[in-house]
Amino acid sequence: MQRGIARVGADKAAAASAENSGAKAENPQPRGSEMTLRESTRAAVRGYLEKLDGQLGNGVYQMVLAEVETPLLEEVLAYTNNNQSRASKMLGLSRSTLRKKLKQRGLQHKSRG
Repeated sequence: MQRGIARVGADKAAAASAENSGAKAENPQPRGSEMTLRESTRAAVRGYLEKLDGQLGNGVYQMVLAEVETPLLEEVLAYTNNNQSRASKMLGLSRSTLRKKLKQRGLQHKSRG
C-alpha cells in the first residue's frame, strides 16, 4: 500500500463554508495526493486478489486489517511525536485500546506513555 494516499479537501467550497461559519472540520484531509485512502485501499486489495490468480485466500479480512492497522498506528504515533494520549484522541480510541493494539502489533516499545 502507498503512503500519503488520502487527498485534501476535494471540496474546497465546503471547507471554506465551514470555516466561514466557524465550524471545525471533523476529519480534515491531508494535502497533496491524487488518490483518496478509499481508492488506494481498493486498488491495493484488487491487486492482491489479482495475484491470487483465481485461488481462494484464507483469512484475507484479518490480513488486510493487520496490514492497514500497523502502519496507521506507526504513522499516527510519529505524527503525534509518540504521544499516546494525542494519538488515541486522533484515532478515536481509548488510550487503553491503543496500548492493547500497540502491544498486539509489537509496537509498544516505539511509543511513550
